[in-house]
Formats: sequence, C-alpha cells, structure tokens
Amino acid sequence: MTPVVQLEQVSVTYGRQAALRDVSLTFPPGAVGLLGRNGAGKSTLLKALLGFVHPGQGTMQVLGMDVKRSAQQIRARLGYMPENDAQIPGMNAVTFVAYCGELAGMPRADAMQRAHEVLYYVGLGEARYREIGTYSTGMKQRIKLAQALVHDPDLLFLDEPTNGMDPKGRDEMLELIRDLGHNKGVNLILCSHLLPDVEYCCERVVVMDKARIAAAGPIAELKGPRGRVFEVRAKWGHDQLVTAYRAAGYECHETDEDVMRVFVPEGQGPRDLFVLAAREGLQLRHLRPSVPTLEDAFARAVGEE
Repeated sequence: MTPVVQLEQVSVTYGRQAALRDVSLTFPPGAVGLLGRNGAGKSTLLKALLGFVHPGQGTMQVLGMDVKRSAQQIRARLGYMPENDAQIPGMNAVTFVAYCGELAGMPRADAMQRAHEVLYYVGLGEARYREIGTYSTGMKQRIKLAQALVHDPDLLFLDEPTNGMDPKGRDEMLELIRDLGHNKGVNLILCSHLLPDVEYCCERVVVMDKARIAAAGPIAELKGPRGRVFEVRAKWGHDQLVTAYRAAGYECHETDEDVMRVFVPEGQGPRDLFVLAAREGLQLRHLRPSVPTLEDAFARAVGEE
C-alpha cells in the first residue's frame, strides 16, 4: 500500500526542548491511532505535517508531496480537527463550515450545500443556523469535525477529538470516527492519549514517548500474544508479590483495586503463580485468565513494566 504519510529522521525543537527526536515513520492508508501521554510530541507531529512547524532536520511527505515545498497544496487536501477551538465569533454553524470549504478552494454554492450535508452527518442539522458561541463543548467538537470534512479531504488529522465531551457525546463522536475509517474508507490519523478511543476506531497504532516513536504496527500484533496473561490479587502484601513476580522474570502491569496483570511465559501457568506467592508467605485471593490489551502494549512500549 502506498503510504499517506512518510517521515525520515525528523527533529523539532522549541528552544532547548526537543518535541520530536529523529522520527522516521510511515502511515499506511486507513485509520491509524497516534498514542502518547500529553507532551509526547503527538500534536507537534501533526503540526509539522501541516507545515505549521518547521523541523530542524529531516524530510516529510504527505499524500506523495513534500511538506517543505508543497505545504499549501497539502493543506487543501487535508482535513484538520485541531485540539483547541478555532471558530469565528458571530458566525452561525452553516456559514462557518461553508466558509471553511471556500478556504479549501470550493465554489461558494458547492461549499454551502456540502456544509448542510456534513452538519447533518455530525448531528448538528437542527442547530446549523445557531450562532457558534451558543454551542456547548460537545457541539463545538462536532463543528470542528464538520469543517474538517466539508471539502471531502483525502486525509483527516483528528487531534484529541473527544476532549471535554460527556460520555454520551464521546461515544457518538467515536461512532462517527469509526464510521469514517471503517465504512466510508476515509484515511485518518487519530491523535489521542485515550487508549480505548484509539482501539475502538483504529486497526493500527503509533505510540510516542518522550518525542520518539516507541512502537508502531497493527494493534493485534502489538497486544501479543506473549505467553499467557492472568489477573492476580493478593490477600495482603501486594507490593511484595509484584517484586517477587518481577524478580522471577514475569511481566507485571499494575491496574486499579490492587489487581495486577501478570504475563507468564509459555510452558508456565497459574500453578507457578501460586507457588511463588506461597514462597513469599502470601495468599492469592483472586486469579483468572485474561487477554493482552492495548494498555499492556502501551505500557510495554513506554517502559512501564
């Protein structure tokens, strides 16, 4: 598959702070998640691909065009949903979205027709004549998606699209993103620090940590399998048990409520977990088989093992 984005040894610094360090990466067509903690470099990566931030070194291509030479042409073919609000005060929704279409090169009549269509698609059809300043946070997120879609882009950049949304609105936004990537065949990069959002909408993921690429590939491959996985809780001595398991070479990931997820190598099983606990004078009160998750893959990639 011809990649939609390619980076070769890209570095970006803000003063003395490195935002991207020697990043080489390929994004294939389809829906790809861009994961990382706040400050990992995700938003900087998107802004560099848009031509808003200029790398100190390296080359970037988007849709087969060099970002340094063709940033304006690239932006005309991209849809960008920024993390922060970027509406124009005083405009109603349909006028704003149509104006964004015109900025992307659409004729005025076509932009207005398309604005109505995408506002209905994102669930704002009944509120399209309302002034944007009266919108709730969730509605403003939807209008950001609408303006990113109005010119029918070849690639979407979605930067934290569920920020500030209530649970119902968040679920509806994720359904829209999943529909775009899985049913409508839209190429998109979903930038988020929320692992469940990315896992629901995407089949591939890129994990960033400390301005570098920590892992990349299909989610199913990154999740494992790497041996068998068990959820374990001790009656007491939780920290002591974690130390014992790690000393024995088992991979342990902490979760809520004093439950740990333990990766046991092939050829070993629950009996070995009980034996190690007994050797430490500890008693297990909960042990059940589990499966690797994207959280496990993320923790492994960023060194939280």
